[in-house]
Amino acid sequence: MDSTTVLDLFRRCEGLLEGHFQLSSGLHSGGYLQCARVLQHPEHAAALGAALAQQMARLGPAVVLSPALGGVVIGHEVARALGVRAVFAERRDGRLTLRRGFELAPGERVLVVEDVVTTGGSTRETIEVATAAGGTVVGAAAIIDRGAGPMTFDVPFDALARTPLPTYESAACPLCAAGQPVAKPGSRSA
Repeated sequence: MDSTTVLDLFRRCEGLLEGHFQLSSGLHSGGYLQCARVLQHPEHAAALGAALAQQMARLGPAVVLSPALGGVVIGHEVARALGVRAVFAERRDGRLTLRRGFELAPGERVLVVEDVVTTGGSTRETIEVATAAGGTVVGAAAIIDRGAGPMTFDVPFDALARTPLPTYESAACPLCAAGQPVAKPGSRSA
């Protein structure tokens, strides 16, 4: 599955939005990727998961770890395609931690899977969760890398699609300056 196919799927499912958005990172953008609109269709989730699994299988993960809420569905589908288990981390008391009841064996090979990366902050935080739980992170993946340049981590990273969507600090946001109202559609919104 190539970048054009992925982005066409997002457009068909109305998952590529235009407007004025505040992202979960706090940055503002004129574009937003609403993965839930795509992943609500099991056939799309399965196809995207299988495509990511095919790209990342060479790393030999034993478990897929995703941050809740956005990464859970795609993480599960990647794990299914790889034939490994899927676990997730959730935010408690403002901190991302491994979900109660999930454990990683010492040195267990972990693949971190997200839906979309913009700054990489959530992926880095999830990598830290895996390491703190005793896992060995072998790679990270996402459906879409929307950052200004290709994302880099201390482990191999790949995305099915890359589409730079400019982001701005709120004080320098041209959409704010133009008086456009801002929407906060992200999974960390209240």
